[in-house]
Order: sequence, then C-alpha cells, then structure tokens
Amino acid sequence: MIVSTITGDTSVVIRPRGDIDDHTLPTLTAAFEALPSATTHVTWNLHDIHFMDVAGLHLLIDQRRACQETGRTLTVTGLPGQTQRLLRLAEELFPAGAWHDFVTEPAA
Repeated sequence: MIVSTITGDTSVVIRPRGDIDDHTLPTLTAAFEALPSATTHVTWNLHDIHFMDVAGLHLLIDQRRACQETGRTLTVTGLPGQTQRLLRLAEELFPAGAWHDFVTEPAA
C-alpha cells in the first residue's frame, strides 16, 4: 500500500494505491491521524484502489465519524467499479449506513 497525502492550507487529499483490506487498514488510519490540526476538509481519492473489502467499508464509516467529531468535511472521489459495486451492495443490505453519501458517480 502506497499512500500519498497532498496538503493545502486547510484541505488534504489522501490517495491510497493498492488494495484496502485488513492488512492495509492501519496504514490508512495512520494517514488520517497524522493530518495537521488546521485541516478542515479531507478528500479520500480512491481512484487507484484495485480491490476493497469490508475493511474499506469500516474505513469510510470511521472516517465519516472522525470528521464529524473534529468538525471536518469529508469527500470521497474516484471510486473504481468494484468499490462502487461494494458500496451499492452495502446500501442495499444495510441502508442505515447511508452508504450513498460516498457514491458520487452514477450507477453504470
């Protein structure tokens, strides 16, 4: 897992490359925890994710909660096909998770 972090004045883009699973989740969580305190907007660009399993769902829910607790805005972009399908399945099975918040691209 390679994680790039691009920091602006108050915004940060986190761009992981590879798979999101139980093995890579700690690296991704650490990237978020290392953000400057002045950060008000966090964008997760998932364009370079090849595969995401339930660990990715936990990441997104935890990120939403962490951003709400710290007064930050969260955006998720660049969802590849497999990731979009996983989020749509999660929305269908567990609608209370508000998974549609993360899916910005229209269904194929």
